[in-house]
Amino acid sequence: MSSGNERLRKTAFKTSSGIEIKGAYTPDDWKPGPGLGEPGKYPYTRGVQGTMYRGRFWTMRQYAGFGSARESNERYKILLARGQTGLSVAFDLPTQMGYDSDHVMSSGEVGKVGVAISSLEDMEILLKDLPLEQISTSMTINSTAGILLALYIAVARRRGIAAEKLTGTIQNDLLKEYIARGTYIYPPGPSLRVITDIFQYCSSHVPNWNTISISGYHIREAGSTAAQEIAFTLANGITYVQAAIENGLDVDSFAGRLSFFFNVHNNFFEEIAKFRAARRMWAKIMRERFGARNEKSWKLRFHSQTAGSTLTAQQPENNIVRVALQAMASVLGGTQSLHTNSMDEALGLPTENAATIALRTQQIIANESGVADAIDPLGGSFLVESLTSRLERDATEYIRRIEEMGGVIKCIESGWIQREIQAAAYRFQKAVETKEEIVVGVNDFVQTEPGEPDILKVSEETAREQIQRLTAFKAARDPRVTGDHLEKVKAAARSGANLMPVFVDAVENHVTLGEISEALRGVFGTHRETITV
Repeated sequence: MSSGNERLRKTAFKTSSGIEIKGAYTPDDWKPGPGLGEPGKYPYTRGVQGTMYRGRFWTMRQYAGFGSARESNERYKILLARGQTGLSVAFDLPTQMGYDSDHVMSSGEVGKVGVAISSLEDMEILLKDLPLEQISTSMTINSTAGILLALYIAVARRRGIAAEKLTGTIQNDLLKEYIARGTYIYPPGPSLRVITDIFQYCSSHVPNWNTISISGYHIREAGSTAAQEIAFTLANGITYVQAAIENGLDVDSFAGRLSFFFNVHNNFFEEIAKFRAARRMWAKIMRERFGARNEKSWKLRFHSQTAGSTLTAQQPENNIVRVALQAMASVLGGTQSLHTNSMDEALGLPTENAATIALRTQQIIANESGVADAIDPLGGSFLVESLTSRLERDATEYIRRIEEMGGVIKCIESGWIQREIQAAAYRFQKAVETKEEIVVGVNDFVQTEPGEPDILKVSEETAREQIQRLTAFKAARDPRVTGDHLEKVKAAARSGANLMPVFVDAVENHVTLGEISEALRGVFGTHRETITV
């Protein structure tokens, strides 16, 4: 057990990125940084909107999905009734990897870490009675993002809702899957092609949809520092923008619908500074590097989620405090949308009670703390401005090194980015083992745990019912129609035609997610991971 004075013997205080923290800061620590600027104006250090939360709160978008489409639909209705202001869908691993629930590769994973979606019928059940024309829906999906978006569009059409009225986001960020998460299917080249097809299609047909959520979240969960999270995320963003331009798209035709997804970790002031630095960097990249003319193209809009990797199975109630502090940092950093993790997520899927506490955490910050009343309330803080400028410099240097080595894809293929993250994760783990970093309840302030906590478990009966329903769905189809549409998918993949219209037609004619993915595997092949040591 630590004594009350033990911290006085610490010789160096550093952030997670290794930035040394002084005892006190003065105006000299800010210099020669840029001027403070104004909220809602280039380079958006202080926020992308002029009024920020004085006009409206951030979207409270709790990530949810488990078991069957029916069970997940019930959870969404509960969260909306309790004040959630946007949907965020978690899909199970088979759905993420392009397998139907009845595929042998899906065995044991159906509905376990998210909702199982294989067919148009599944998507209709998932969205039953939800006002799609009134709410925005975020779908955390990557390799099969185009297919899931096609299913969403098809459900809306059946209800008479035009695609132009739909608002939401698909994650659709494959580069970070190769770097940090692993739910990729195709090699990087074809994956980039599908992503740019989605950009192009949505610019004309689903103009209010965010076509990508360029994600630093999983990079941070894999062990990166805050500076690495900024650098690798923005480097991925640069790669997507460049690919779209090379495919003939005008930058201002799609850049305004790009969005980002960041982690909110434990180091309070560094996290606030991280968001401010990322906004400033992206604004400069879009205006100066890519020549974007529309102000919307310069704005880094982001969703944030509290850090799952910081949650502990030991003393899980402590996670409520961790999440509250991380959420506060996100709000002070200017997020547009926020998910707060539930206290029991280190143990299993969130229970209804834990999910409600997580949502209430946001509502208390919004309505009781007063932090939403002022715009960028820590702007001008010598510490925060110093950290903002330092993180910008460090992240910019990482991007320069990536470009010297030939760009993100070459750095992924060589394993360089992965090794950088692994080294940072190793340093943190060593610091925990030596107690240089204290994790309350894990390596200090340990206590005997009480009885077994309440853990949400997905019944195996859920998988059986899902597979039975999917089997009946497939049996009711005309196999010639299914075959014709799969041939159209393959032909479009080979020819370079935009895949999205073909996806929409296919799912409307009851072709499944797994069947479309398998057709694309036959044309694009599959990616094999670079082993790094």
